[in-house]
Amino acid sequence: MNVTIWNEHRHEKTNPRVAALYPGGIHEAIAAPLRAHPAVGTVRTATLDDPENGLPVRVLDATDVLLWWGHVAHKEVCDSTVQRVQKRVLEGMGLIVLHSAHHSKVFKALMGDTCSLRWREATDRERLWVVTPAHPIAAGLPAHFELPAEEMYGEPFGIPAPEHVVFISWFTGGEVFRSGVTWQRGNGRVFYFRPGHETYPTYHNAHVQRVIANAVQWARPVVRIADACPNTAPLEPLP
Repeated sequence: MNVTIWNEHRHEKTNPRVAALYPGGIHEAIAAPLRAHPAVGTVRTATLDDPENGLPVRVLDATDVLLWWGHVAHKEVCDSTVQRVQKRVLEGMGLIVLHSAHHSKVFKALMGDTCSLRWREATDRERLWVVTPAHPIAAGLPAHFELPAEEMYGEPFGIPAPEHVVFISWFTGGEVFRSGVTWQRGNGRVFYFRPGHETYPTYHNAHVQRVIANAVQWARPVVRIADACPNTAPLEPLP
């Protein structure tokens, strides 16, 4: 299984706090535990400022599961990149959308909705409840786990009805949020996972790392079927 981790890689260059938490970039923090995972083969990373946003056709053709982290530079992603990613998901590539990538062009294109929410960056503690424990993404997790500090996301979340809600978050301020949700889009699987604000050490958390590893295995493609709209001859004689 070949995994590509995409990160806009902007906060790490401009915010010393983020650079201290993720000296190799958020993409490398996500990549490290996946590279050690026995079910994962090649793990590559790509960033916004790479040629073709790091996702030319040859890279996407070789990618089974794509992870996407973005926040402040959604508008800088080329529309041609979004179209390539959307096409590959519809063909069968898995997509894992992380944290503020809920407002990415890619996620909005696949969801066909606003993908908007309430938010607050303060001193909230986040408790994630596993509400679908039999789902493969929840494998090996406790009934709930906590992140001592995270950015708050609150409902309503402007997404189409998910196929499965795997996690629901509660925050110290009282809000709740559907923080782990899945869809099928064409032949590909999509998972949105909420935690991961850049100023917190969320991607160093063992439970978060397990969720991501489980999601990568769940989202791996079972087929690759290119889109087609053929003119078809009848199987039986027509009158």
